[in-house]
Amino acid sequence: AAICGRECKGVVVSFELIARWSPPLVARVTGGLFVLYIAASFLADTLAKIGVTDSQQVFTAMTSNPLAFRLGLLAAFVSGFIFVVTAWALYVLLARVGPQWSLLFLLLNAVGVAVQCASLLALIGALQLVDPVGGPPDLSRAQVNALAYWSITVYETGFVAAQLFFGTWLFPLGYLVYRSGFLPRVLGVLLILDGVAEMVWLVQALVVPTRPDLRVPGIYVSLLAEVGLALWLLIMGVKVPDGQAAEARVPPTGMGRSSG
Repeated sequence: AAICGRECKGVVVSFELIARWSPPLVARVTGGLFVLYIAASFLADTLAKIGVTDSQQVFTAMTSNPLAFRLGLLAAFVSGFIFVVTAWALYVLLARVGPQWSLLFLLLNAVGVAVQCASLLALIGALQLVDPVGGPPDLSRAQVNALAYWSITVYETGFVAAQLFFGTWLFPLGYLVYRSGFLPRVLGVLLILDGVAEMVWLVQALVVPTRPDLRVPGIYVSLLAEVGLALWLLIMGVKVPDGQAAEARVPPTGMGRSSG
């Protein structure tokens, strides 16, 4: 439930607009944002192979259809922005359950998005290298391709590093979902398992990169946990007692000020 303009363990969450929304509406907006993020990520993977892929697939997508690859890059940046906004909406929704834990998962998510977006800059560099018009004129095609592959490898390393934050944000999120009382506890358990799966992927990619099969079970856990949470929020929303719902809609007395 979203708490706006009300003290919660010494922390006041006061958003004048959100304060006038009911908790079910906040939940459905959050679910809609989550679904948009998933759709944008899917589009980035489809057009530019950005995500769980390998260097050869990215290079092929980059050289075979540069326009589609650029659109995929745009989708990847947009998905990062939507993900941060989704995390903020989850923070608003779950701040009453645990304000400190809510702030923690919001910060971890934001850092993860920053690292992932920074890694995408290497793909922009690779795209400029293989551009037949604007590429470096003094290098042979073999040298250009080698540099492009190196840039793609830098991107992949950065993308994997971002999983440290995308994995750890799921632990406080799952804990709060489990404790909330207005979301299914099974979703909280799945989110925590999703965090474990992300940590397995991080270790596998950095320590044993020749064993990508180790992360396969975690992909299904992630799909079930994150799509499940998004669809539950969008379709089912949340239910809170009438008294609490009315309190959640009380407008704040002042923007960004503590009461008492």
